[in-house]
Amino acid sequence: MPNECIPFRDTNYFSTLICDYLEEKPELKQFYNRFPKLENFETQIEEKKQRFSSKHRQVLVEVLKDQYKNVSISEITEKNINSLEKNTTFTITTGHQLNLFTGPLYFLYKIVSTINLTKKLKEEHPENDFVPVYWMATEDHDFEEINYFNLFGKKIQWNHKEGGAVGVFDTEGLEAIFTIFSSEIGLGKNAERLKDLFERAYLKHTNLSNATRYLTNELFKEYGLVIIDADDSRLKQLFVPIMERELMDQVAYTTILPKAQKLEDLGYKVQVNPREVNLFYLSEGLRERIIEREGNYLVNETEISWSRNEILKELSEFPERFSPNVMMRPLYQEVILPNLCYIGGGGELAYWMELKDYFESVSVPLPMLLLRNSVLIQTEKQAEKVKRLHISDKELFLKQHELINRKVRRISNIEIDFSSQRKYLQEQFKEMYELASQTDVSFVNAVKAQEVKQLKGIDVLEKRLLKAQRIKLSDHVKRLTIIQDELFPNQSLQERNTNFSEMYLEYGEHLIPELIKQLDPLRSEFLIIKK
Repeated sequence: MPNECIPFRDTNYFSTLICDYLEEKPELKQFYNRFPKLENFETQIEEKKQRFSSKHRQVLVEVLKDQYKNVSISEITEKNINSLEKNTTFTITTGHQLNLFTGPLYFLYKIVSTINLTKKLKEEHPENDFVPVYWMATEDHDFEEINYFNLFGKKIQWNHKEGGAVGVFDTEGLEAIFTIFSSEIGLGKNAERLKDLFERAYLKHTNLSNATRYLTNELFKEYGLVIIDADDSRLKQLFVPIMERELMDQVAYTTILPKAQKLEDLGYKVQVNPREVNLFYLSEGLRERIIEREGNYLVNETEISWSRNEILKELSEFPERFSPNVMMRPLYQEVILPNLCYIGGGGELAYWMELKDYFESVSVPLPMLLLRNSVLIQTEKQAEKVKRLHISDKELFLKQHELINRKVRRISNIEIDFSSQRKYLQEQFKEMYELASQTDVSFVNAVKAQEVKQLKGIDVLEKRLLKAQRIKLSDHVKRLTIIQDELFPNQSLQERNTNFSEMYLEYGEHLIPELIKQLDPLRSEFLIIKK
């Protein structure tokens, strides 16, 4: 597969904050620790080594071994888990929701970016080991965000009645999804492999967490990926001191809010705002936020409440019942993992940039923040169509009406640009303004009104001519529309819509190895892969 790259800013799909971050704008330095360059990792390694305890390593390994007991583990993954006990082993982490059958394509790109960065670091620092980690968002409770995937333009959705953290949801009802999925993808070697993956993941496991672990392990185990479910009482116990401070002193709120305000003052959109208490309470079928009122604590939408001493006792005895929200989850991750770098999408990195002062207040190193790889995959047929239409890679990312108008102007046998006519008209009106200035103000205003009217008339004529040419060149316009709709479903990025199964049907077992080969995590450009 040949590939080409374009700057993220030129795609018009990434925020100003992320584009400025990638360009290392000086005003953003206050929001991160170190920029993710290969030469900066040595200092990050030393900082993490000094501040990460052997006790945390032992607990982490114990939990991971338990979670992998019933999983067919690869030799390299087992080696990676065992190596985490050594103070010379560090992690590179990405996180993702438990989307049904991986959800959109960028799930793969996150993990491939993570795997490839560990390889680069091992080459640069052979005295250390680096483990790629996928953090499963098992405590998330927004089921509507994860209960579907898109396939050939259709939404395949799982309806489920349970509430609370999604990781413990049983997989009841997924037989119907399997039937629909099987009929959609048809027959063939690649289709059969996908059906087997879905069946073994979702019909042979009793909850969503175990199903997702199985599926992800099957896709990436040969690359040593380690999958963690942090919804574990032993891991939560390591986080108890910080959760205590959150309940008593509202540390997250008092440190994150001013940082978020600084981002806003610079003109950037704030991704997430902290709450006074950034913890949820977990129980069967429930994940609701904890609210503090005049020294008492209650669980939203329930009758559960505690005094200050009672909630501290509850936390001490049952840490697994407390769940960090989006603002505290990053800190929880860095407390239990010897992590150097977090790899995420633009939205994720935006809220991580609010956290630097929070991390410093609890003496935990903020990891490097790396934007995951973004990819547009063109099949051989699609690449050929694009080539025949003479569309550049950059033009593919234009809004559809802009792309069509630009193309029609280019291929039309008549000039559809009235710029020279506008300029000529404006020159003529200059003379009229000179005459008008010698009379009275009312005549000057009349000339101005007439100029505006004439220029609007030229705009209307230009648009009508463009529309007429679009009709005349309708076949070309249609082919242009079809190919862009294929590559940008719903006028959005392919990676945010399309499920990996569509690509697997095309490329089969070569898909992930090819992504491993092509994706450079430290190359801050949008990748276009063509075959």
